[in-house]
Order: sequence, then structure tokens, then C-alpha cells
Amino acid sequence: MLDLQRLRALHAVSVHGSVGAAATALGFTPSAVSQQIAKLERETRTVLLEREGRGVRLTDEAWQLASAARELLAIVERTETRLEERRGVPAGRLTVAAFASAARGLLPPVLADLAARHPALDTRLTEVDPHLSVDLVAKGAVDLVVAHDWDIAPLPAPAGVEQAVIGDDLCDLLVPAGHRFAGRTAVRREELGGERWICQPPGRVCHDWLLRTLRGAGHEPDVVHQAEENPTIVALVAAGLGVALIPRLGRGPLPAGVVEVALDPMPVRHLYALWRTGAARRPAIAETVRTLKAHWPVVASPAAGPPARPRSD
Repeated sequence: MLDLQRLRALHAVSVHGSVGAAATALGFTPSAVSQQIAKLERETRTVLLEREGRGVRLTDEAWQLASAARELLAIVERTETRLEERRGVPAGRLTVAAFASAARGLLPPVLADLAARHPALDTRLTEVDPHLSVDLVAKGAVDLVVAHDWDIAPLPAPAGVEQAVIGDDLCDLLVPAGHRFAGRTAVRREELGGERWICQPPGRVCHDWLLRTLRGAGHEPDVVHQAEENPTIVALVAAGLGVALIPRLGRGPLPAGVVEVALDPMPVRHLYALWRTGAARRPAIAETVRTLKAHWPVVASPAAGPPARPRSD
């Protein structure tokens, strides 16, 4: 008899690509995941993982077993959804993946609100790049995703995945105090030529957006500094080392030496909640999406006051 938790561990490794990443997604330690897979190897009398450099790779037999595990986990999810739907109360474990600034600026109050109102609901948050998160929810590695796209780069939703708009996050031009734009109320994109830019590394959504936007305005961007985290980018701007385009969500107060200037037209990224179609009737999904929408006006505009309680009907 194959153990479902061991199959879940193998499936997580197949989706996330490593034992460490699978452990993070499952909320276990890497050694615990390795032990689960080692027991599965003994039960099946099959080698499932082979060393490859510093990591591991799945054998052909492991991929077959991981495919079967995905089908079994989908059956379990549908069964749990029906039971939760009959009870009509958000309950059980709900795994949520979100990009960095949403994990910092939006999810903490949302998860705290859910925990206070629905003690039977166990939410688990993982920070994931938006490029990867949609695929994770499609494969069943997480239950709900908070992702974003930009006005010039729409977010693709694969078959079997539903989505709802949470809200729009505005983006500002940040310049050092004393910069030629520091006293302006707005700057047109056509005026951005010749600037030294600070942004995220290539392959990240914000980096790709910056290049496409500036090239569309007739400028080849000179990216002089790259950093993963927005607070690091803001610190580099404060040091007078360049300018940056930073979304407002999760940005926090600007330090001395940094001036916020509106860009005309103002860049917008759209935030979405995504979940698998098979889980759409699950009360935990519906309630989490409602709570995300209820908190968004406060997060986007702190002066708006506390969020209204989301309706449960």
C-alpha cells in the first residue's frame, strides 16, 4: 500500500525541482522529505532519486510515480472540497503562494484576519516568483496564488485555472534628492533617456517590464545596478546611484534622500488570485479571495481606514 504523504513528497520534488524547495513548499525540513522518499523507495523497491551534481534528479520510474501521485492528490482535493462544501465553513490546510511585495505588503493582515475569523482554517504562505507561481497552482503544488502582471505583459492563465482581480498597484519613479526630476509633479516616459537605472535582475517581471517600456519610448536603458529586493533598490537610489521604478505595494516609507515622482502615463500592475477550477467551490478558497479583495483598498490607500468584513454568503 503506497503512503499518500510519501507520494506527496515525491510529487513536490517533481514540481519544485529539488528536495529543499519541496520541503519549503510542504512546510517540512529537507531531511524529513528525504526520509519520506527513502521509505517510498523501500516500499516500491525502486530507485527514485539519483545524485546530479549538488542536487538530485528523478528517475524514469519516479516520474511515472509522480504522475500517478498527481492524479491521486487531485482526487483527494476534490473529496476534501466536497466535504468542506457540505460543512459550508472554511477549514483544513490552504497553501498560498505570493510574490515578494504581496507577501510583505498584503498577505500578513489577510492571513491574520482569516485566522481570527476561521480558526479551523490553517493557511500556509510561501514566497514565490510570479513567473513560477501560476504553474505551481496548475500542477496542484499550492492551493491559491497571488500573482501580478503589467499593463504591457498580461498574465497567462492556463487551462484548469480560474482567476479573480484583486486590484491595481501603481508604480512611481524614484529619484535621488537633487535629481533633475526631483521637483517635478510628473515625468513623461519620453524624457527618461540617459538615466542610470537600478532594477531587479534579468528574467524577473519588473526587469523585463522596464526594458520593454523604455525601449517602447525610444530609449535603451542603462542598467547599472541590480538587486532582488525593492528595499535594496530604494537604498541604492537614496545613495544617489541611479533611478528606479518601484510599485507601491510593500514598498514602505521612503528614506530621506529619495523623491517620488509620478510617471505619465503611470505604470500599473494588476494583482490576481488564481486557483484550480476543481477547488472553486471550496469555502476556504472563496473566503480567502473575498478577504484579499476586502483588504486591498486599505493596502493600496492606507488612509481608507480598516477593511470591511467580507461577506460569507
